[in-house]
Amino acid sequence: MKPQRILKIIKFIIVLGMLAILSSLAQAAETYKLDPMHTSIVFRVKHLGVAYVYGRFNGPSGTFVFDETSPSKSVIEMQAETKNVDTAVEKRDTHLKSPDFFNTGEYPTVSFKSKSVKKLNEAVYEVSGDLTLLGKTRPITVEVNATGAGKDPWGNFRRGFETSFSVNRSDFGMTFMMGGVSDEVNLIVSVEGIRQ
Repeated sequence: MKPQRILKIIKFIIVLGMLAILSSLAQAAETYKLDPMHTSIVFRVKHLGVAYVYGRFNGPSGTFVFDETSPSKSVIEMQAETKNVDTAVEKRDTHLKSPDFFNTGEYPTVSFKSKSVKKLNEAVYEVSGDLTLLGKTRPITVEVNATGAGKDPWGNFRRGFETSFSVNRSDFGMTFMMGGVSDEVNLIVSVEGIRQ
């Protein structure tokens, strides 16, 4: 084979390699929209120091950008409407929506916005960001587990994550019934996003 022919083949292979690298870099950061039907924000508080009562926020929304090759470029923003608090007891839910607790009229949303993402191991990430409730923003850092990824039956690509952590409601100015309802609130947040 002639040297010029060999040189052309080598150049072609290099160009293909460069295109493959650029393509993978372009696809590294993926944007996902949260699927509200498969995203959950569940909380529990202790009642009278005796037993736990559970609740949730229905219909959370948001987006996340996931960059598997450079996790530090990943970002998540999510929110829930405080009027969608649901403990399966209508009278209690009405009270929770009042100024004593979530004050839904003045503060219609609870939200989280990440500031940094760090990969700890193959399936665990450390996410730091701002949690806003009752108009007060506090920093939190949580460990987030990658729970899975793949195509659904309709051809969409989905990715999921889950975390559990605790906050003190008094840090956000929610101090009503401190003797009857625990200050510490335990949360589980499980998100499922559809790639856009």
